[in-house]
Amino acid sequence: MKKQRHLLIGILLMSVMGAMPAMAADYDVVINNGRVMDPETNFDGVRNVGIKDGKIVAITKDAIKGKETINAKGHVVAPGFIEGHQHATDQFSRKVNLRDGLTTQMDFESGAGDIAKWYAEAEGKTQSNYGMVVLATLARVSVLDGPEIAAMGNDMGELFRGVVGAAAAKAQKEGRKPGWSSTLPNKEQMTRIMSYVDEGLRQGALGVGVPVGYMTTGVTQYELYKYQELAAKYGRVTNGHVRFAGVRPPNEGQLGVQEMLANAMVLDAPFMASHLNSNMDWEYTIPMINDAREKRGAKVWGEVYPYAAGSTIASADMLTEAGMAQMGITYSDVANLDGTRWDKAMYEDVRKNDPGRAIVIYNNPPEAIAKWLAQPGVVIVSDGMAIQDEKLNYYPWDSPYEGKSVHPRSAGTRAKVLRMVREEKIMPLMEAISKMSYLHAKYFDELGGIPHFKTKGRMQEGMDADIVVFNPDTVTDNSSYEPGKGALPSTGIPYVLVNGVVVVKDSVVQKVFPGKPIRFPVMEKGRLDQISIEPRTFDPDQS
Repeated sequence: MKKQRHLLIGILLMSVMGAMPAMAADYDVVINNGRVMDPETNFDGVRNVGIKDGKIVAITKDAIKGKETINAKGHVVAPGFIEGHQHATDQFSRKVNLRDGLTTQMDFESGAGDIAKWYAEAEGKTQSNYGMVVLATLARVSVLDGPEIAAMGNDMGELFRGVVGAAAAKAQKEGRKPGWSSTLPNKEQMTRIMSYVDEGLRQGALGVGVPVGYMTTGVTQYELYKYQELAAKYGRVTNGHVRFAGVRPPNEGQLGVQEMLANAMVLDAPFMASHLNSNMDWEYTIPMINDAREKRGAKVWGEVYPYAAGSTIASADMLTEAGMAQMGITYSDVANLDGTRWDKAMYEDVRKNDPGRAIVIYNNPPEAIAKWLAQPGVVIVSDGMAIQDEKLNYYPWDSPYEGKSVHPRSAGTRAKVLRMVREEKIMPLMEAISKMSYLHAKYFDELGGIPHFKTKGRMQEGMDADIVVFNPDTVTDNSSYEPGKGALPSTGIPYVLVNGVVVVKDSVVQKVFPGKPIRFPVMEKGRLDQISIEPRTFDPDQS
């Protein structure tokens, strides 16, 4: 009888304990007293958040304890910010991004050449979650300029640092234009280019990056279609820096968007249109993309960033004299990172002798920023450039934030949006959070077929504990176009968690590396043999 009573008491105790998970003290991290905001459900209320094994396991009014506690009183607790248009993949740039709340950082516009190598080098050394598409540009470099030149770099920062200049020097020596940007490939070359891209997809790349705006005279409509067709065979995204950025017929920005949109709709394939604000026809292209998705079921979406000026490399096609005329800008609208405005002499010198130099283009009116950010359906990205020194080398992780010259979007994008929400009331706070977190996850999952995003971009039990804690009354961007001030970190974002690990603590980035890869499984065989390549025959001696 006594044994039965003890057994009954034990069972009752176990039942009570099992019914009280919110009282448990074994959470890894607890975030107390914060204003929890979930953009999927529109939940907005003060709650305590319990995190264990990299997941959100409790959102409750009950008092909870953990091994590490964050007091978030007066702060918003939101999903960690996500983006697919951050070119910087070095540790220092990622550290700066974390101060701006970015927990999942990918580059869909450009990407990497050797996908297996890129993921291997990032493993265990990356503070945020990371992912990459295969870069069609490097495929073209390898085939049309030489594999030895393509081997000089494997992502956008390295492309600027060595590949572009080396390709230009080789072409100049041989009396031709750079192959990657200007050569129309023959059938054999086209097959090799597509084989390169196919290998990247086989290795788990998230899609294909085709910055056709840098290759306007080298990539035919046929070749562009074939990139999108190949990505579609894998059910993956093609991202496009679309062919034109002009405002004057016949080569308007809208025409470039229509080109890739038409391909996507014919192929029933995912398409992500890069930074529609800098294509200059955003008032037309954003509604067009939205209508294609919402009314026709197309797997398409677009992005914008909160700056009037863009940044690119000196040799970009848009900076030909004809391209500048199309955009309605002149030499003085272009500046070096030290603030020096161009004139005709500098234009000719830099484009010839330093084609990989990063520059800033003042091409949009500042008063339009709030309008394009508030457009429905778009996601907000940074188009962040790699933070590099004058010789285009990366900075070490522990380098100071001061003294770095780069477009301020690399450091301050999300804090700037949150500041504009507070000061200019450009949109509700929940909508801004959604455009920087949940909406990315929704599109990447439902349209792009990337399953990792089913559990990201949300403040809900069972979701990944990628979390940003910010003060809505003080959060601000500090980076600027001034020389030496491009990488000043955002403030008012004291805590950032990646997979349940506190990476930013009291506004100090900790040297921990909890980032996980966003990648498809490596496949045994590619899918190029499922498509045919029959381009027109071109004169190999063309200029």
